[in-house]
Amino acid sequence: MSRPRSLALPPRTRARILETERGRFAALDSTPPAGVPYAGTVLLVPGFIGSKEDFLPLLGPLGEAGYRAVAVDGRGQHETSGPADEEAYAQRELAADVRAQTVALGEQGEEPDAPLHLLGHSLGALTARRAVLTAAASCPWASLTLMGAGPAAVRPEQQKRVRLLVEWLPVLGKDALWQEMQKSPRSEQAVGELPADVAEFLHRRWLNTVSEQLVATGRQLLTETDLVNELATVPIPKLVLSGSADYAWPVSWQDDMAVRLAADRAVIEGADHSPNVERPLETARALTAFWRRVAALPRMR
Repeated sequence: MSRPRSLALPPRTRARILETERGRFAALDSTPPAGVPYAGTVLLVPGFIGSKEDFLPLLGPLGEAGYRAVAVDGRGQHETSGPADEEAYAQRELAADVRAQTVALGEQGEEPDAPLHLLGHSLGALTARRAVLTAAASCPWASLTLMGAGPAAVRPEQQKRVRLLVEWLPVLGKDALWQEMQKSPRSEQAVGELPADVAEFLHRRWLNTVSEQLVATGRQLLTETDLVNELATVPIPKLVLSGSADYAWPVSWQDDMAVRLAADRAVIEGADHSPNVERPLETARALTAFWRRVAALPRMR
C-alpha cells in the first residue's frame, strides 16, 4: 500500500469523473503548464489497497515534462463505486475497465496521434499486464510500465500478510481488521511518520473500498501465474521500474522479468515498493526518459 505524504493537489490538477462505456471512474487529471509542448498522456493504475492519490507526487513533475497524467480509482476502489460481488473484480473485468478508460482518454486527447502510455503499480501492474495481453495485436498503448511488480504472485512473506487479510476481512469487518493491521511494526512506524490528515485519509480509503474488491484482488496477489513469456510476445515498449528494495516482489525477480521481457529497466535508489511516493522526482525522470525514447522509435502498427 502506498502512503502519500500530502493530499494537496498539484497545480493544474483537478478531481473529476472519467465517463467510460464500462462506468464512471473517479480520477485525478493533471495537465502540462501553458507553453510546455504536449508530449502525450499517461494512464496511472494504482495497486492493492491503493487509489488515485498514490500518484499525487508524480503528477506535477510529469506535467512539467509535457505529459497529461490521469490517475484513476479502479472499480470498487475508494471513490469509484462497485458491486458487492467478487466476480466483478476478476482480473479480466479490471483489465477491461483499463481498456475502457484508455478509449475514453483517447477520445479526449489533445492531439489525435499523441502517444498514450499505460503504467500500473503493484496489483495495478498485473491488471495493466492483463489489459495488454487481452488487447494483443490491437494494443492502443504506446508503452507499458510495470512499477513495483513481479512476474507472478508476491513473495512468500507478503503472501502470509495478504492471506490473513483475505481470511479475516469477512470475519472481523473492515474497521476491526484495520485496527489490527495498524499494530504491525511496519504500520505503526509508517503511520507515525504521516501527517494526521493523511493517516485519516488512509483509514477512510480502506473503509470506502468495497470488501469484495479487497478479497478478490488479494487472492490475485496470492495466485497470479507467470505470464512474462506471453507478455514478451506483444510488440510494445516496456519498462520495469522498482525501488532498490521491495517488500512485495524481490528486486532480483524484477531484474529477471526485465531481461525476459527485453524491457528497459530503472531502479530508483532509496525507494522501496512505492517509488511513486518515496522518490517521486527520480521516478518521474526515469519515466519521462523512457517515454522520450519510445517517442523516438518507429511507430508500431
